[in-house]
Amino acid sequence: MSGDLDQGRIVIVGASLAGLRAAETLREEGFTDSLTVVGDEPHPPYDRPPLSKQVLLGKAAADATVLPTRRDPDADWRLGVAATGLDPAGKRVLLADGVSLPYDRLLIATGTRARPWPDPAQAALDGVLTLRTSDDAARLAERLTAGPRRVLVIGGGFTGSEIASACRERGIEVTVAERGPAPLVGALGGTFAKLAAGLQRAHGVDLRCGVTVTALRGNGHFTGADLSDGSRVDADVCVVAMGAIRNTEWLADSGLAAGRLGVACDAGCRVFNAYGIVTDDVFVAGDVARFPHPLFEYQMLALEHWGNAVAQAEVAAHNMVSPGPLRRPHLTVPVFWSSQFGVNIKSVGVPSFSDQVVIAQGSLGERRLVAVYGYRGRVTAAVTVNMAKWLEYYQGLIEAAAPFPPGPGAADGSPLVTEFPVPSNVPDPRGLLHGPTVALTGHLPDRRLTLVRPGGIRPGG
Repeated sequence: MSGDLDQGRIVIVGASLAGLRAAETLREEGFTDSLTVVGDEPHPPYDRPPLSKQVLLGKAAADATVLPTRRDPDADWRLGVAATGLDPAGKRVLLADGVSLPYDRLLIATGTRARPWPDPAQAALDGVLTLRTSDDAARLAERLTAGPRRVLVIGGGFTGSEIASACRERGIEVTVAERGPAPLVGALGGTFAKLAAGLQRAHGVDLRCGVTVTALRGNGHFTGADLSDGSRVDADVCVVAMGAIRNTEWLADSGLAAGRLGVACDAGCRVFNAYGIVTDDVFVAGDVARFPHPLFEYQMLALEHWGNAVAQAEVAAHNMVSPGPLRRPHLTVPVFWSSQFGVNIKSVGVPSFSDQVVIAQGSLGERRLVAVYGYRGRVTAAVTVNMAKWLEYYQGLIEAAAPFPPGPGAADGSPLVTEFPVPSNVPDPRGLLHGPTVALTGHLPDRRLTLVRPGGIRPGG
Protein backbone atom coordinates (compact mmCIF):
# COMPACT_ATOMS: atom_id res chain seq x y z
CA MET A 1 0.00 0.00 0.00
CA SER A 2 1.27 3.47 -0.82
CA GLY A 3 0.24 7.08 -0.31
CA ASP A 4 -2.78 7.67 1.88
CA LEU A 5 -4.79 4.67 0.73
CA ASP A 6 -4.59 3.15 4.20
CA GLN A 7 -6.33 6.26 5.56
CA GLY A 8 -9.64 8.04 4.97
CA ARG A 9 -13.29 7.08 5.38
CA ILE A 10 -14.61 3.96 3.67
CA VAL A 11 -18.33 3.22 3.64
CA ILE A 12 -19.78 -0.14 2.60
CA VAL A 13 -23.49 -0.09 1.76
CA GLY A 14 -24.78 -3.63 2.19
CA ALA A 15 -24.27 -5.70 5.35
CA SER A 16 -24.20 -8.87 3.29
CA LEU A 17 -21.76 -11.68 2.56
CA ALA A 18 -19.99 -9.38 0.11
CA GLY A 19 -20.03 -6.47 2.56
CA LEU A 20 -18.58 -8.55 5.39
CA ARG A 21 -15.83 -10.16 3.31
CA ALA A 22 -14.90 -6.76 1.87
CA ALA A 23 -14.64 -5.25 5.36
CA GLU A 24 -12.44 -8.11 6.54
CA THR A 25 -10.21 -7.85 3.45
CA LEU A 26 -9.78 -4.10 3.90
CA ARG A 27 -8.34 -4.71 7.37
CA GLU A 28 -6.22 -7.61 6.14
CA GLU A 29 -4.82 -5.34 3.41
CA GLY A 30 -3.76 -2.79 6.01
CA PHE A 31 -6.56 -0.22 6.01
CA THR A 32 -6.53 1.36 9.48
CA ASP A 33 -8.97 4.26 9.37
CA SER A 34 -12.76 4.76 9.57
CA LEU A 35 -14.87 1.87 8.22
CA THR A 36 -18.69 1.96 8.28
CA VAL A 37 -21.06 -0.79 7.12
CA VAL A 38 -24.69 0.10 6.38
CA GLY A 39 -27.44 -2.55 6.15
CA ASP A 40 -31.19 -2.26 5.73
CA GLU A 41 -31.86 -5.45 7.72
CA PRO A 42 -31.48 -5.43 11.52
CA HIS A 43 -29.48 -8.66 11.44
CA PRO A 44 -25.70 -9.05 11.16
CA PRO A 45 -24.52 -10.69 7.89
CA TYR A 46 -25.89 -14.20 7.47
CA ASP A 47 -25.56 -17.09 5.02
CA ARG A 48 -28.34 -17.37 2.43
CA PRO A 49 -27.88 -20.88 0.90
CA PRO A 50 -29.05 -22.68 4.09
CA LEU A 51 -32.32 -20.71 4.05
CA SER A 52 -33.81 -22.75 1.18
CA LYS A 53 -32.23 -25.98 2.38
CA GLN A 54 -31.61 -26.71 6.11
CA VAL A 55 -33.96 -24.00 7.44
CA LEU A 56 -36.96 -25.11 5.38
CA LEU A 57 -36.31 -28.71 6.39
CA GLY A 58 -36.35 -27.73 10.07
CA LYS A 59 -32.71 -28.78 10.49
CA ALA A 60 -31.52 -25.28 11.41
CA ALA A 61 -33.11 -22.12 12.77
CA ALA A 62 -33.09 -19.06 10.53
CA ASP A 63 -31.24 -17.04 13.19
CA ALA A 64 -28.49 -19.71 13.30
CA THR A 65 -27.16 -18.83 9.85
CA VAL A 66 -25.01 -15.86 10.94
CA LEU A 67 -21.79 -15.83 8.92
CA PRO A 68 -18.57 -16.62 10.79
CA THR A 69 -15.95 -13.88 10.66
CA ARG A 70 -12.35 -14.40 9.61
CA ARG A 71 -11.34 -11.48 11.79
CA ASP A 72 -12.93 -8.53 13.54
CA PRO A 73 -13.37 -5.87 10.83
CA ASP A 74 -13.50 -3.16 13.52
CA ALA A 75 -16.35 -1.43 11.70
CA ASP A 76 -19.15 0.91 12.72
CA TRP A 77 -22.24 -1.16 11.90
CA ARG A 78 -25.37 0.82 10.94
CA LEU A 79 -27.95 -1.98 10.80
CA GLY A 80 -31.67 -1.63 10.22
CA VAL A 81 -31.30 1.57 8.19
CA ALA A 82 -31.45 1.71 4.40
CA ALA A 83 -29.45 3.92 2.07
CA THR A 84 -31.84 6.20 0.19
CA GLY A 85 -29.52 8.23 -2.02
CA LEU A 86 -25.98 8.96 -3.10
CA ASP A 87 -24.26 12.29 -3.77
CA PRO A 88 -21.02 11.41 -5.61
CA ALA A 89 -19.94 15.04 -5.95
CA GLY A 90 -20.31 15.70 -2.24
CA LYS A 91 -19.20 12.16 -1.39
CA ARG A 92 -22.12 11.41 0.87
CA VAL A 93 -24.49 8.49 1.35
CA LEU A 94 -28.00 9.50 2.39
CA LEU A 95 -29.69 7.21 4.93
CA ALA A 96 -33.36 6.64 5.73
CA ASP A 97 -32.91 8.02 9.26
CA GLY A 98 -31.84 11.40 7.86
CA VAL A 99 -28.10 10.90 8.36
CA SER A 100 -25.77 12.09 5.59
CA LEU A 101 -22.75 9.79 5.80
CA PRO A 102 -19.48 11.16 4.33
CA TYR A 103 -16.97 8.90 2.57
CA ASP A 104 -13.70 8.99 0.70
CA ARG A 105 -14.26 5.61 -0.94
CA LEU A 106 -17.53 3.71 -1.25
CA LEU A 107 -18.37 0.05 -1.87
CA ILE A 108 -21.87 -0.77 -3.13
CA ALA A 109 -22.93 -4.26 -2.03
CA THR A 110 -26.71 -3.89 -1.77
CA GLY A 111 -27.48 -7.22 -3.46
CA THR A 112 -30.99 -8.21 -4.50
CA ARG A 113 -34.44 -8.71 -3.03
CA ALA A 114 -37.19 -11.17 -3.93
CA ARG A 115 -39.47 -10.14 -6.76
CA PRO A 116 -42.96 -9.78 -5.23
CA TRP A 117 -46.29 -10.85 -6.69
CA PRO A 118 -47.31 -7.91 -8.92
CA ASP A 119 -50.81 -7.41 -7.49
CA PRO A 120 -50.33 -5.78 -4.04
CA ALA A 121 -53.76 -6.81 -2.74
CA GLN A 122 -53.20 -10.45 -3.71
CA ALA A 123 -49.63 -10.36 -2.39
CA ALA A 124 -50.97 -9.20 0.98
CA LEU A 125 -53.07 -12.35 1.46
CA ASP A 126 -52.05 -14.32 4.54
CA GLY A 127 -50.04 -17.30 3.29
CA VAL A 128 -48.44 -15.58 0.28
CA LEU A 129 -44.69 -15.50 0.91
CA THR A 130 -41.33 -14.96 -0.73
CA LEU A 131 -37.93 -16.39 0.19
CA ARG A 132 -34.86 -14.20 0.30
CA THR A 133 -34.13 -13.05 3.84
CA SER A 134 -33.71 -14.94 7.10
CA ASP A 135 -37.04 -13.53 8.26
CA ASP A 136 -38.65 -14.88 5.06
CA ALA A 137 -37.15 -18.31 5.76
CA ALA A 138 -38.37 -18.31 9.37
CA ARG A 139 -41.93 -17.47 8.27
CA LEU A 140 -41.96 -20.12 5.55
CA ALA A 141 -40.43 -22.80 7.79
CA GLU A 142 -43.15 -22.10 10.38
CA ARG A 143 -45.84 -22.56 7.72
CA LEU A 144 -44.32 -25.83 6.52
CA THR A 145 -44.04 -27.14 10.08
CA ALA A 146 -47.77 -26.48 10.53
CA GLY A 147 -48.45 -29.03 7.78
CA PRO A 148 -50.36 -27.28 4.98
CA ARG A 149 -52.52 -29.36 2.63
CA ARG A 150 -50.61 -28.08 -0.41
CA VAL A 151 -48.01 -25.46 -1.25
CA LEU A 152 -48.04 -23.59 -4.56
CA VAL A 153 -44.61 -22.45 -5.78
CA ILE A 154 -44.66 -19.85 -8.56
CA GLY A 155 -41.42 -20.15 -10.52
CA GLY A 156 -39.23 -23.16 -11.32
CA GLY A 157 -35.77 -21.67 -10.86
CA PHE A 158 -33.25 -22.89 -8.29
CA THR A 159 -35.04 -21.25 -5.35
CA GLY A 160 -38.45 -22.53 -6.40
CA SER A 161 -37.10 -26.02 -7.03
CA GLU A 162 -35.35 -26.16 -3.66
CA ILE A 163 -38.55 -25.05 -1.93
CA ALA A 164 -40.46 -27.80 -3.74
CA SER A 165 -37.79 -30.32 -2.74
CA ALA A 166 -38.08 -29.31 0.93
CA CYS A 167 -41.86 -29.68 0.76
CA ARG A 168 -41.66 -33.19 -0.64
CA GLU A 169 -39.01 -34.20 1.89
CA ARG A 170 -41.42 -33.05 4.60
CA GLY A 171 -44.23 -35.04 2.99
CA ILE A 172 -46.15 -31.92 1.87
CA GLU A 173 -48.03 -31.87 -1.45
CA VAL A 174 -46.62 -29.18 -3.75
CA THR A 175 -47.46 -27.68 -7.13
CA VAL A 176 -44.83 -25.80 -9.16
CA ALA A 177 -46.07 -23.41 -11.85
CA GLU A 178 -43.51 -22.32 -14.45
CA ARG A 179 -44.16 -20.32 -17.61
CA GLY A 180 -41.15 -21.90 -19.35
CA PRO A 181 -40.98 -25.45 -20.72
CA ALA A 182 -39.22 -26.96 -17.65
CA PRO A 183 -37.74 -26.10 -14.25
CA LEU A 184 -34.17 -24.73 -14.21
CA VAL A 185 -34.41 -24.08 -17.95
CA GLY A 186 -33.22 -20.48 -17.61
CA ALA A 187 -30.00 -21.51 -15.91
CA LEU A 188 -29.22 -24.84 -17.58
CA GLY A 189 -31.02 -24.82 -20.94
CA GLY A 190 -33.93 -26.87 -22.18
CA THR A 191 -32.03 -30.08 -22.88
CA PHE A 192 -30.67 -30.45 -19.35
CA ALA A 193 -33.88 -29.14 -17.79
CA LYS A 194 -35.68 -32.30 -18.92
CA LEU A 195 -33.72 -34.10 -16.19
CA ALA A 196 -34.90 -31.54 -13.63
CA ALA A 197 -38.51 -32.01 -14.74
CA GLY A 198 -38.18 -35.79 -14.45
CA LEU A 199 -36.69 -35.49 -10.96
CA GLN A 200 -39.55 -33.34 -9.73
CA ARG A 201 -42.27 -35.59 -11.12
CA ALA A 202 -40.52 -38.71 -9.83
CA HIS A 203 -40.68 -37.21 -6.34
CA GLY A 204 -44.37 -36.44 -6.56
CA VAL A 205 -44.30 -32.76 -7.52
CA ASP A 206 -47.35 -31.56 -9.44
CA LEU A 207 -45.30 -29.75 -12.08
CA ARG A 208 -47.22 -27.40 -14.39
CA CYS A 209 -45.05 -26.00 -17.21
CA GLY A 210 -46.03 -23.65 -20.01
CA VAL A 211 -48.58 -21.91 -17.77
CA THR A 212 -48.79 -18.71 -15.76
CA VAL A 213 -50.63 -17.90 -12.57
CA THR A 214 -53.27 -15.34 -13.46
CA ALA A 215 -54.67 -14.61 -9.99
CA LEU A 216 -54.22 -15.51 -6.34
CA ARG A 217 -57.48 -16.19 -4.52
CA GLY A 218 -58.62 -15.82 -0.93
CA ASN A 219 -60.59 -13.71 1.53
CA GLY A 220 -57.83 -12.47 3.79
CA HIS A 221 -56.19 -15.91 3.65
CA PHE A 222 -54.72 -17.48 0.52
CA THR A 223 -56.85 -20.40 -0.68
CA GLY A 224 -55.70 -21.05 -4.25
CA ALA A 225 -54.73 -19.69 -7.63
CA ASP A 226 -56.10 -19.52 -11.18
CA LEU A 227 -53.83 -20.66 -14.02
CA SER A 228 -53.72 -19.51 -17.63
CA ASP A 229 -54.86 -22.92 -18.90
CA GLY A 230 -58.16 -22.51 -17.06
CA SER A 231 -57.28 -24.79 -14.17
CA ARG A 232 -57.21 -23.91 -10.48
CA VAL A 233 -54.81 -24.98 -7.72
CA ASP A 234 -56.19 -25.17 -4.18
CA ALA A 235 -53.45 -24.58 -1.60
CA ASP A 236 -52.84 -23.08 1.85
CA VAL A 237 -49.45 -21.51 1.15
CA CYS A 238 -48.09 -19.75 -1.94
CA VAL A 239 -44.38 -19.03 -2.36
CA VAL A 240 -43.57 -16.48 -5.05
CA ALA A 241 -40.18 -17.54 -6.48
CA MET A 242 -40.07 -15.31 -9.53
CA GLY A 243 -36.44 -14.26 -9.32
CA ALA A 244 -34.76 -11.21 -7.86
CA ILE A 245 -34.71 -7.43 -8.19
CA ARG A 246 -31.34 -5.72 -7.90
CA ASN A 247 -31.30 -3.06 -5.22
CA THR A 248 -30.33 -0.03 -7.28
CA GLU A 249 -33.28 2.35 -6.81
CA TRP A 250 -31.38 4.38 -4.20
CA LEU A 251 -28.83 5.21 -6.94
CA ALA A 252 -31.40 6.58 -9.40
CA ASP A 253 -30.21 10.21 -9.14
CA SER A 254 -26.54 9.45 -8.55
CA GLY A 255 -25.35 9.71 -12.15
CA LEU A 256 -23.88 6.19 -11.95
CA ALA A 257 -24.48 3.39 -14.48
CA ALA A 258 -27.06 1.72 -12.26
CA GLY A 259 -30.37 0.24 -13.33
CA ARG A 260 -32.52 -2.88 -13.30
CA LEU A 261 -29.62 -5.02 -14.57
CA GLY A 262 -27.28 -3.91 -11.79
CA VAL A 263 -24.41 -1.48 -11.24
CA ALA A 264 -21.95 -1.56 -14.13
CA CYS A 265 -18.23 -1.64 -13.37
CA ASP A 266 -14.89 -2.51 -14.94
CA ALA A 267 -13.01 -5.74 -14.24
CA GLY A 268 -11.44 -4.05 -11.22
CA CYS A 269 -14.89 -3.39 -9.65
CA ARG A 270 -14.71 0.38 -10.25
CA VAL A 271 -18.19 1.71 -11.04
CA PHE A 272 -18.91 3.49 -14.33
CA ASN A 273 -20.90 6.67 -14.39
CA ALA A 274 -23.85 6.94 -16.76
CA TYR A 275 -21.60 8.13 -19.60
CA GLY A 276 -19.12 5.27 -19.33
CA ILE A 277 -16.40 7.09 -17.38
CA VAL A 278 -14.91 4.92 -14.67
CA THR A 279 -14.92 6.31 -11.15
CA ASP A 280 -11.97 5.87 -8.83
CA ASP A 281 -13.72 6.17 -5.50
CA VAL A 282 -16.90 4.09 -5.98
CA PHE A 283 -16.68 0.30 -6.22
CA VAL A 284 -19.26 -2.51 -6.39
CA ALA A 285 -19.35 -6.21 -5.51
CA GLY A 286 -21.76 -9.11 -5.19
CA ASP A 287 -25.21 -9.77 -6.64
CA VAL A 288 -25.81 -6.13 -7.54
CA ALA A 289 -22.64 -5.83 -9.67
CA ARG A 290 -22.53 -6.10 -13.46
CA PHE A 291 -19.03 -6.67 -14.79
CA PRO A 292 -17.25 -7.71 -18.03
CA HIS A 293 -15.65 -11.14 -18.38
CA PRO A 294 -13.19 -11.93 -21.20
CA LEU A 295 -14.13 -15.63 -21.29
CA PHE A 296 -17.68 -14.72 -22.27
CA GLU A 297 -17.00 -12.17 -25.04
CA TYR A 298 -16.70 -9.35 -22.50
CA GLN A 299 -20.44 -9.45 -21.93
CA MET A 300 -21.49 -7.84 -18.68
CA LEU A 301 -22.33 -10.61 -16.21
CA ALA A 302 -24.62 -10.33 -13.20
CA LEU A 303 -24.23 -13.27 -10.81
CA GLU A 304 -26.31 -14.31 -7.81
CA HIS A 305 -23.64 -16.72 -6.58
CA TRP A 306 -22.12 -17.18 -3.12
CA GLY A 307 -18.60 -17.73 -4.44
CA ASN A 308 -18.74 -14.72 -6.74
CA ALA A 309 -19.83 -12.45 -3.88
CA VAL A 310 -16.78 -13.51 -1.85
CA ALA A 311 -14.25 -13.32 -4.68
CA GLN A 312 -15.50 -10.01 -6.05
CA ALA A 313 -15.64 -8.44 -2.60
CA GLU A 314 -12.02 -9.39 -1.99
CA VAL A 315 -10.92 -7.95 -5.34
CA ALA A 316 -12.89 -4.73 -4.76
CA ALA A 317 -11.46 -4.29 -1.26
CA HIS A 318 -7.91 -4.91 -2.48
CA ASN A 319 -8.30 -2.37 -5.28
CA MET A 320 -9.81 0.24 -2.94
CA VAL A 321 -6.58 0.39 -0.96
CA SER A 322 -4.03 -0.32 -3.73
CA PRO A 323 -2.41 2.01 -6.28
CA GLY A 324 -3.15 1.45 -9.97
CA PRO A 325 -0.20 -0.85 -10.84
CA LEU A 326 -1.06 -3.19 -7.95
CA ARG A 327 -4.78 -3.50 -8.70
CA ARG A 328 -6.08 -6.81 -10.02
CA PRO A 329 -9.07 -7.91 -12.11
CA HIS A 330 -12.04 -9.99 -11.02
CA LEU A 331 -11.86 -12.93 -13.43
CA THR A 332 -13.29 -15.74 -11.31
CA VAL A 333 -15.18 -18.37 -13.30
CA PRO A 334 -18.74 -18.61 -11.94
CA VAL A 335 -19.47 -21.67 -9.76
CA PHE A 336 -22.88 -22.59 -8.40
CA TRP A 337 -24.43 -25.55 -6.55
CA SER A 338 -27.84 -26.77 -5.50
CA SER A 339 -29.16 -29.76 -3.55
CA GLN A 340 -32.65 -30.90 -4.46
CA PHE A 341 -34.63 -34.12 -4.78
CA GLY A 342 -31.75 -36.28 -3.60
CA VAL A 343 -29.15 -35.02 -6.08
CA ASN A 344 -26.33 -32.50 -5.90
CA ILE A 345 -26.10 -30.20 -8.93
CA LYS A 346 -22.97 -28.11 -9.45
CA SER A 347 -22.09 -25.87 -12.36
CA VAL A 348 -19.00 -24.00 -13.47
CA GLY A 349 -18.92 -21.36 -16.19
CA VAL A 350 -22.06 -19.93 -17.77
CA PRO A 351 -24.36 -22.67 -19.14
CA SER A 352 -26.66 -20.07 -20.69
CA PHE A 353 -23.70 -18.83 -22.77
CA SER A 354 -23.94 -21.85 -25.05
CA ASP A 355 -25.45 -23.24 -28.21
CA GLN A 356 -24.68 -26.94 -27.71
CA VAL A 357 -24.33 -29.48 -24.91
CA VAL A 358 -22.89 -32.99 -24.71
CA ILE A 359 -23.03 -35.64 -21.98
CA ALA A 360 -19.34 -36.28 -21.32
CA GLN A 361 -19.57 -38.72 -18.42
CA GLY A 362 -22.18 -40.76 -16.56
CA SER A 363 -25.77 -41.15 -17.68
CA LEU A 364 -29.17 -39.54 -17.37
CA GLY A 365 -30.68 -42.81 -16.22
CA GLU A 366 -28.31 -43.14 -13.27
CA ARG A 367 -28.61 -39.42 -12.46
CA ARG A 368 -24.83 -39.26 -12.27
CA LEU A 369 -23.38 -37.26 -15.13
CA VAL A 370 -21.32 -34.38 -16.45
CA ALA A 371 -22.87 -32.17 -19.12
CA VAL A 372 -20.42 -29.95 -21.00
CA TYR A 373 -21.63 -26.82 -22.76
CA GLY A 374 -20.06 -25.11 -25.76
CA TYR A 375 -20.43 -21.91 -27.70
CA ARG A 376 -19.04 -21.47 -31.20
CA GLY A 377 -16.68 -24.37 -30.80
CA ARG A 378 -15.24 -23.80 -27.33
CA VAL A 379 -16.11 -25.03 -23.85
CA THR A 380 -18.02 -22.45 -21.80
CA ALA A 381 -19.59 -24.41 -18.93
CA ALA A 382 -20.05 -27.78 -17.27
CA VAL A 383 -22.80 -29.07 -15.00
CA THR A 384 -22.35 -32.12 -12.78
CA VAL A 385 -25.00 -34.26 -11.13
CA ASN A 386 -23.56 -36.23 -8.22
CA MET A 387 -20.13 -36.09 -9.91
CA ALA A 388 -18.71 -32.88 -8.44
CA LYS A 389 -15.14 -34.20 -8.26
CA TRP A 390 -14.74 -33.54 -12.01
CA LEU A 391 -15.73 -29.88 -11.78
CA GLU A 392 -12.18 -28.59 -11.35
CA TYR A 393 -11.06 -30.41 -14.50
CA TYR A 394 -13.76 -28.81 -16.62
CA GLN A 395 -13.08 -25.41 -15.07
CA GLY A 396 -9.58 -25.73 -16.49
CA LEU A 397 -11.04 -26.38 -19.95
CA ILE A 398 -13.21 -23.28 -19.68
CA GLU A 399 -10.31 -21.09 -18.58
CA ALA A 400 -8.19 -22.40 -21.45
CA ALA A 401 -10.99 -21.83 -24.01
CA ALA A 402 -10.61 -25.51 -24.91
CA PRO A 403 -12.29 -26.82 -28.08
CA PHE A 404 -15.86 -28.09 -27.87
CA PRO A 405 -16.83 -30.87 -27.75
CA PRO A 406 -14.10 -32.10 -25.41
CA GLY A 407 -12.00 -34.95 -26.77
CA PRO A 408 -12.81 -38.60 -26.06
CA GLY A 409 -11.88 -39.58 -22.54
CA ALA A 410 -11.55 -35.93 -21.56
CA ALA A 411 -11.67 -36.40 -17.81
CA ASP A 412 -11.44 -40.08 -16.91
CA GLY A 413 -10.26 -41.86 -20.03
CA SER A 414 -13.73 -43.02 -21.10
CA PRO A 415 -15.35 -42.10 -24.43
CA LEU A 416 -17.95 -39.39 -24.59
CA VAL A 417 -21.34 -40.72 -23.54
CA THR A 418 -23.08 -38.69 -26.24
CA GLU A 419 -21.04 -38.83 -29.43
CA PHE A 420 -22.66 -35.80 -31.01
CA PRO A 421 -23.58 -32.54 -29.27
CA VAL A 422 -27.21 -31.47 -29.22
CA PRO A 423 -28.65 -27.94 -28.95
CA SER A 424 -28.59 -26.62 -25.39
CA ASN A 425 -31.90 -24.82 -26.05
CA VAL A 426 -31.29 -21.82 -23.82
CA PRO A 427 -34.57 -19.85 -23.80
CA ASP A 428 -35.17 -16.14 -23.86
CA PRO A 429 -35.33 -15.27 -20.11
CA ARG A 430 -38.26 -12.97 -20.78
CA GLY A 431 -40.39 -16.06 -21.35
CA LEU A 432 -39.73 -17.49 -17.87
CA LEU A 433 -41.27 -16.93 -14.46
CA HIS A 434 -37.91 -17.33 -12.74
CA GLY A 435 -34.75 -15.36 -13.40
CA PRO A 436 -31.41 -17.10 -14.07
CA THR A 437 -28.78 -16.83 -11.33
CA VAL A 438 -26.26 -15.96 -14.05
CA ALA A 439 -27.51 -13.15 -16.28
CA LEU A 440 -25.79 -12.25 -19.53
CA THR A 441 -26.68 -8.58 -19.78
CA GLY A 442 -24.90 -7.73 -23.04
CA HIS A 443 -22.48 -4.90 -23.60
CA LEU A 444 -24.83 -1.95 -23.40
CA PRO A 445 -26.36 0.11 -20.58
CA ASP A 446 -29.93 -0.74 -19.69
CA ARG A 447 -31.33 2.72 -20.23
CA ARG A 448 -31.11 5.36 -22.95
CA LEU A 449 -29.27 8.61 -22.38
CA THR A 450 -29.49 12.04 -23.95
CA LEU A 451 -26.03 13.38 -24.76
CA VAL A 452 -25.37 16.89 -23.51
CA ARG A 453 -22.25 18.47 -25.01
CA PRO A 454 -20.31 21.12 -23.02
CA GLY A 455 -20.84 24.67 -24.28
CA GLY A 456 -23.40 23.65 -26.86
CA ILE A 457 -20.71 22.30 -29.21
CA ARG A 458 -22.20 20.49 -32.20
CA PRO A 459 -20.55 17.56 -33.98
CA GLY A 460 -18.36 18.94 -36.75
CA GLY A 461 -18.99 22.48 -35.52
